Amino acid sequence: MTEQTMTSRDRVLKLFAKEDIDRPPCFSGMGNVTAEGLKKFGYKFAAVHSDAKMMADSAASSYKLFGFECAVVPFDLCVEAEALGCDINVYSHLEDILYPTIKTKLVNTEDEMDISIPSDLASRGRIPMMKEVIGLLKDDVGSEVAIGAHVLGPFTLAGQVMELNTLLKLSFKKPDKIGKLLDMLADALIVIAKEYEDAGADYITVREMGATSDVLSPRVFKNLILPYLKKIFAALSKNSVIHICGKTNDIAGFMVESGADAISVDQKNDVVETRKKIGNDALLFGNYDPYNVLVSGTTDQVRETMKGCMDSGVNAVWPGCDIWPTVPPENFHAMMDEVKKYRR
Repeated sequence: MTEQTMTSRDRVLKLFAKEDIDRPPCFSGMGNVTAEGLKKFGYKFAAVHSDAKMMADSAASSYKLFGFECAVVPFDLCVEAEALGCDINVYSHLEDILYPTIKTKLVNTEDEMDISIPSDLASRGRIPMMKEVIGLLKDDVGSEVAIGAHVLGPFTLAGQVMELNTLLKLSFKKPDKIGKLLDMLADALIVIAKEYEDAGADYITVREMGATSDVLSPRVFKNLILPYLKKIFAALSKNSVIHICGKTNDIAGFMVESGADAISVDQKNDVVETRKKIGNDALLFGNYDPYNVLVSGTTDQVRETMKGCMDSGVNAVWPGCDIWPTVPPENFHAMMDEVKKYRR
């Protein structure tokens, strides 16, 4: 297929299948709602987190306005913790762009770690809404772009449901106890991810952001984190991506070993070195800075960065984290234009 006949959906799905494509796709498995998209519908950022139609419209707008080659939900990182019983704050009284945060945690001390998965997890919190959003996206743009959804990784989710200092301390002092918690959270994440798959998501990104080499050693990652990532990816039936923030070259091999179909790395990594570590067969997504380049950079910097990513050997141009909503339209257009004209 040529650029003229290959849709964005074709390009992404063929990439996951490791079939020939005309160029690297430019997409994401993380949040990519923009202020321009919200303005198009007159939506407030705080409102879209709790309304299926608003979220679907906003998620599709990055494709409709800029040609971004996906539509992804949710926009925040609290869906799983909320379904498990945490209270969240969506800042509905504010006009500013603030992402929902955890207001009350389930675990405050080591003695409170014996928690369990609610039997009705799939129907709790905003899980049903996310399934509705995925369905709306499939109906709206699903024939043109791949629909993505993301869940947290077990260690990152543990940092949402319990005090982070306690989690980090026990990870070193009592790894068996943390392992038991991560095993339970992996089971919960499998339930949620499979709900998203059943709703029509074409790919699932597992965001294990808290397990970066900036925080944990490769040995701790291999022994404490990797087994539960393997458990999750073994249970998924659709295309999958593992994303970890920060420096990950020391654990890139383990990321591939997790069983994900692709690995996503952020801007702190030299992807030429990443490619050397994982070989040519593994799918590597990355790795532009979604704020300091896409939001704050000039159009020339955006173009140079995107070309640099592709020249470095990534299989898809993919942000290091969520795209910040205030990205200037001219920068988004410059990114897409640079990618579309690229040929290796």
